Amino acid sequence: MMAPHADLLKLFAGLAAVLLIASLAGHFLARRYSPDGSNAVIENLNARVNAWWVMIIFMGGALLFGRTGIILLFGFASFAALREFVTLTDTRRGDHWALAASFFLILPLQYYLVFIDWYGLYSIFIPVYAFLLLPIVAALRGDTDRFLVRVAEVQWALMICVFCVSHVPALLTLQIPGYEGRNLLLIAFLVVVVQSSDVLQYVWGKLAGRTRIAPRLSPSKTVEGFAGGALSATLVGAGLFWMTPFTPWQAGALSFVIVLMGFFGGLVMSAIKRDRGVKDWGHLIAGHGGFIDRLDSVIFSAPIFFHLVRYWWSLT
Repeated sequence: MMAPHADLLKLFAGLAAVLLIASLAGHFLARRYSPDGSNAVIENLNARVNAWWVMIIFMGGALLFGRTGIILLFGFASFAALREFVTLTDTRRGDHWALAASFFLILPLQYYLVFIDWYGLYSIFIPVYAFLLLPIVAALRGDTDRFLVRVAEVQWALMICVFCVSHVPALLTLQIPGYEGRNLLLIAFLVVVVQSSDVLQYVWGKLAGRTRIAPRLSPSKTVEGFAGGALSATLVGAGLFWMTPFTPWQAGALSFVIVLMGFFGGLVMSAIKRDRGVKDWGHLIAGHGGFIDRLDSVIFSAPIFFHLVRYWWSLT
């Protein structure tokens, strides 16, 4: 299932052009206003742009390798995100079997089910079977101290880092009339819209942000930044309708929904970080924190986007 190379090249050429402009602008701003690296906003902006170059290269390479490349990429992302999540949980020796099952049994099996397109099982494997299996495995160790909290944390980690993220490559399995062979573009559409929303909210927030939405969760998120970023990303999605089987207004409507879910996903993940007393989930990606910091918007938007697209045709 390979998307037309011309469409992928057009998309990544456009992204490269935007990043090139951003890199040049960042270099100019750094030389003029932060030659000694003292301006935190400019330095953070340049770190984000540099990290985006790396992520776009990896994402582009995976897209060009098709189904296998995408599943391996997001499988690795789930593994790294799960590791970050578990690092911040209060695990004990009694959780080791459940954690081992999560990393080396449930995670690869979920992605294998996506690979073979067994929708009836991968759609319920973690919410049903893993949900019931993990408490059993943990209970067999006999450690009852904070048992409910420990089991819930591991189950949440699997839902967030594996189940939700696996719906991105699951887009490859959708059978859409008249759209055969182009499903990779749906993944590109989802990632570009959600991530552009994050970037645009950051930019709008710095330019016009005044009213904080949830200061205790994420002090940098403002009403003005959210409104400007969400509307801008919705327009980006409408403009990218050619990547989807939808009309411009349909692509814009879907974009608005996943942008909203991505924003609320970011708030939820911020609440978890504040509960654990950390600023970022990790430090692997310069300027972005860890894998979950970059995936938090995708985590909440991917399952919604997947099912909206899957059932769209039965509603129209």
